[in-house]
Amino acid sequence: MSQFISVFDMLKIGIGPSSSHTLGPWRAAEAYISKIKQQNTFALIDEIKVDLYGSLSLTGKGHATDLAILLGLSEADPEYIPIEDIFIIVDRINTQEEIIFKGGKSIPFYKTSIVFNREFLPFHANGLTFRGFSEGKEISTETYYSIGGGFIVQENDHLEDEIEINKKNFPFPVNRAIQLEEYCEKNKLLISDIVLQNELELRSAKEIDTELKRIWDTMLECMYIGCHTEGKLPGGLNVKRRAFNIQEKLIKDAVYTNPEEWVAAIRKTEVKFREILKWVSCFALSVNEVNASLGRVVTAPTNGSAGVIPAVLMYYLVIENHEADFTHIKKFLLTAGEIGSIFKKNATISAAMGGCQAEIGVSSAMTAAALTELLGGSAAQCLVAAEIAMEHHLGLTCDPIGGLVQIPCIERNAMGAIKAINAAEMALETDPKDVKVPLDKVIDTMWETAKDMNKNYKETSEGGLAVNVRIVDC
Repeated sequence: MSQFISVFDMLKIGIGPSSSHTLGPWRAAEAYISKIKQQNTFALIDEIKVDLYGSLSLTGKGHATDLAILLGLSEADPEYIPIEDIFIIVDRINTQEEIIFKGGKSIPFYKTSIVFNREFLPFHANGLTFRGFSEGKEISTETYYSIGGGFIVQENDHLEDEIEINKKNFPFPVNRAIQLEEYCEKNKLLISDIVLQNELELRSAKEIDTELKRIWDTMLECMYIGCHTEGKLPGGLNVKRRAFNIQEKLIKDAVYTNPEEWVAAIRKTEVKFREILKWVSCFALSVNEVNASLGRVVTAPTNGSAGVIPAVLMYYLVIENHEADFTHIKKFLLTAGEIGSIFKKNATISAAMGGCQAEIGVSSAMTAAALTELLGGSAAQCLVAAEIAMEHHLGLTCDPIGGLVQIPCIERNAMGAIKAINAAEMALETDPKDVKVPLDKVIDTMWETAKDMNKNYKETSEGGLAVNVRIVDC
């Protein structure tokens, strides 16, 4: 896969609980409506049916895939829709059994209009087909695939909408990690510097800063909400939110009224060694508790692994460097995004294709590299950190109980964050010349492992914990 993948492709703002099973189908529904409007068949269509296949079907209910499709067909934007409007729109559609589009057109949409098919389509494990009808006759059929991280494609797409990476388009075209390292060494630049130069070919410096700030603000707000929300998560498992109680014990008597003041309050708290681990876990848990309750998060690179990057970046801001500012946040996100893009180009970030190693493993690798840069590591050491983090996630399966992104997914984010910090610390004490396993080799190994993995352990809820521990047992 030799195309340019922006940091803003790897870090997308969307709605939980899953980038591939919620955000992807949502975007696919939006794309379908846009396509039939362009084809001038929208006005003729009086009924739409949707077929879900493979992993999208097997875990679709737990991942709110059906709700995402309703919202996408309604042309709501997952980046900006008020969270409270989600359930209003869904309840209205289910009650009135109709979709209302922008402009006022409405068509019937029944509970049976979405069909969950157990079979897999050959192209990808996450397939969905939209069929449009006019007076009972099918006049439109489009199949989309949600390939992880909110990315969607159609089988016959030839990346025509993607930008090929070459010297003509970008100063530093990157496909493999070794290329990135060579650019950094030759030009005496950090990974974040290389990424920024490429991004500047597509948008202005001001636009880059604005969007990165928006991404961080979304991450920070997500952590803040998660740390200040009690109760149980929806879905039937009755999982109790833990971030609230952990935060209450750690924050002590600090006074604050918003996320920015919260950051300042934590910085003033005298943090002991064991509390560092608790804070990092708290930050990660908070994000994924918000994600599990259909809150707004940032795919990093997926919703299921959304807590690792913000947890470790927050750790750096409130524990490692109290003088850190947006410059540090920017470097962290740029570096993380580039590492994630290399995994996507050469392997996968889809749990339906590669198990949880493709989500938590990739997120931990992205995070480890980014933290290493902020702690003063060289580009080579950043890649060592990414390799260490992924090496110790190889083979990690995706086996969510009840198809919900809760058990073991939420805790895995905390574990991935701690591993990322550990990987960064080890990388900083490593001479890259002594490393036996380069990052590119571990990425290749991850992809080979993904292809060898039993399909039951790839986000189907038909293996592992999902089989041995049922919802009724919880």
